Amino acid sequence: MLHLRLITPADRTAEVVRLVERTVGTTHLAVVPGAALHPQGDLVMCDVAREAGDELIGALRGLGIDECGSIAVENIDLSLSQHADEAEREAPGEGADAVIWEQLADASHEESTLSVTYIAFLSLATMIAACGVVLDNAILIVGAMAVGPEFGPLAGVCAGLVQRAPKLLWRSLVALVVGFAAAMAITVGFSFLMAWLGQFDVAQLEAARPNTSFIYQPDTFSLVVAVLAGIAGMLSLTSAKSGALVGVAISVTTVPAAANAAVAFSFQEYRQAWGSVEQLLLNLLGIALAGTLTLVVQKILWARRHRLPRTG
Repeated sequence: MLHLRLITPADRTAEVVRLVERTVGTTHLAVVPGAALHPQGDLVMCDVAREAGDELIGALRGLGIDECGSIAVENIDLSLSQHADEAEREAPGEGADAVIWEQLADASHEESTLSVTYIAFLSLATMIAACGVVLDNAILIVGAMAVGPEFGPLAGVCAGLVQRAPKLLWRSLVALVVGFAAAMAITVGFSFLMAWLGQFDVAQLEAARPNTSFIYQPDTFSLVVAVLAGIAGMLSLTSAKSGALVGVAISVTTVPAAANAAVAFSFQEYRQAWGSVEQLLLNLLGIALAGTLTLVVQKILWARRHRLPRTG
């Protein structure tokens, strides 16, 4: 279930209440006249089944409530109510399959913004992965994958393409390109420092690395895994099964490939560097394409669902 908290101008409240009452899957409607001070208006609250949430939010935006008032949406972790159970039964589909497009756009906007924190996390992840590739340590590689924040901008690219939001698309692309460029440049400096300290050397990079050699040797499985991870990642963002996103983060070789490219470049091992760059680009492309197609399919499926208004 979702909880909606609305601020509506007094002359629009009746219209909003009628809309909520007509929407299948809503319950717990409450109105507190004159409760809002800034902006001034009435406070309207209701709960709605997740599978009916996107329709209701879209209709509220169609009334301009987001411009003249406010629309706030919260996830309800626990709701002990027979009315809530009935609302979920009335709403078509399953809540786990529902896509709240406004929520996705908001999450993509936040996660795809180029910031100091984003670059810091990506750089730290890349440096951890650099230690992993030099030491041929799979545990460090997995840890670096989990730390990396790059799926946020990738999701922003997918959402920007499907929702035809050029600003979101451009911002996400900038975050990806500038973020990885900065992280790799910082990791090159880190590699020079570690070599000066005697911790990295070219012999380690050229040695047989059975645990991490796949990072600079892209093959068909690289694309297959990227596609599968892109589908799983987008499903985890758009559904109620968000816990799967951590598994997605440690499934694809993006950060480790960037790290190996940076270390190889610092030791002038350009063959490994280019192979790692190919691996990085292949994974980014596979995730972006799969994520975009997943959103397109979800949009088509949900567009075909017709919700009937309540009677009586």
